[in-house]
Amino acid sequence: MWTAIFIGIYVLITLSIVLSIILYGAKPSKSLAWLLAIFALPVGGIILYLLLGRNRRKRKLIRLKKDMFNKLPWPNSEQVNVFNGRYRKLMKLSYKNSHFPPTSNNQLQLLKDGRTTFEAIFEALENAKVQIHIQYYIFEEGELATKLFELFEKKINEGVVIRMIYDGIGSFSLSKKYLKLLLNIGVEAYSFLPFKFGRYLSSLNYRNHRKIIVVDGEIAFTGGINISDKYLKGQVGLGKWHDMHLRLEGPSAKQLDQVFMTDWFLVSTKLLQPLTITGSSIEKVSNELVQIVAGGPDDDFPVLEQTYFSMINMAEKYIYITNPYIIPGQSLIRALQTAALSGVDVRLLVSENADNKVVSWSVHSYFELFLKSGIKIYLFPDGFLHSKIMVSDDAISSIGTANLDDRSFEQNYEVNAIMYNKEFAKLLKEDFLNDSLVSNELLYEQFIQRPWSKKIKEGFGKVLSPLF
Repeated sequence: MWTAIFIGIYVLITLSIVLSIILYGAKPSKSLAWLLAIFALPVGGIILYLLLGRNRRKRKLIRLKKDMFNKLPWPNSEQVNVFNGRYRKLMKLSYKNSHFPPTSNNQLQLLKDGRTTFEAIFEALENAKVQIHIQYYIFEEGELATKLFELFEKKINEGVVIRMIYDGIGSFSLSKKYLKLLLNIGVEAYSFLPFKFGRYLSSLNYRNHRKIIVVDGEIAFTGGINISDKYLKGQVGLGKWHDMHLRLEGPSAKQLDQVFMTDWFLVSTKLLQPLTITGSSIEKVSNELVQIVAGGPDDDFPVLEQTYFSMINMAEKYIYITNPYIIPGQSLIRALQTAALSGVDVRLLVSENADNKVVSWSVHSYFELFLKSGIKIYLFPDGFLHSKIMVSDDAISSIGTANLDDRSFEQNYEVNAIMYNKEFAKLLKEDFLNDSLVSNELLYEQFIQRPWSKKIKEGFGKVLSPLF
């Protein structure tokens, strides 16, 4: 009898999942793959689908509107109009998706690698007067975490409010002891979708990958660097982590603060109001045009994928991309190939060393397609290159947290800063070319001669790429 009951329940669950895939599957290829997995692995396929396969764009993980704050009006400044002719569609796309318009009167500072980045961050934190908002995917204990704790204790004694979000999986190693110390000194700290069995099946695959610090609503930081000593000391077996970060001052910092406050409501159900920014510090900043783009699995569209796709399609002379995880879907593959075949100088800079072998196989599995279409690929040999950069035509650039893979586009909460600024684009272009000079360029004729063992590994990695 119990066997019949179990079989009946199993059939009902299977039918409901199959119906859900048919109705809500975002991509036919993925839908077919999940259907095959469910029927080929009767119990395991269902468990895998519950963990990794559900389409959150149709069935929201967290029902949260982006209109928590008043939608900022479209600007009518002279500087925005200068870029309107060429990049208006990209600006409008990002505005409709993230509700953040491009803003002028910003100041930007490029921060390369951990030491430079953390020096700038600690300087800003030391000067905090009202509040500090800090949010990281990976927050690891070590010298940096200890130094932050000491600084937090000092600032709280000065009356500064400190709010902190850390991802429940990315920061899984963060000890209860350290968190208790933070809470005891008055830091308001919340985990994003923590590891809990009741919520585990519905939330494991949906992570907050953002890295944001905002000081007093006026100075902000974002980019690829997490709170980890490996950015200062390196990692055993992998070497030094290289990354790029960005310091922003002006209205773009306020936009990043709104991203944080939206996530804060998500983890705490507490609604914060933006600080009223005084004019004193804004008067010091220059006229650099910036647009913040934030996306996640609860958005109606893959925001960051659309942003990258548009930047690639709008490139006329060149587009240079630095990213450790280039595992693109068909739309980005076609965009990159079309750009290269039409005469655009398309170059990819990827780390030669990898923090995950299987992910590395998947990244390499696309190289032959890229090289055949004329895309140049450089492997950076020193340590691990973790930057997420895109720069094009000495005019536009992007720095942020989003990789070029389905996880960043479909499953993670991400944020990028788009800079419509010629001087800043030239600065990133120069940095890309300098890194390329010390990298190993792949050539098509040589790459296709790689051993069959590598090709098999790459194929295996590509098959598993939807799970990354």
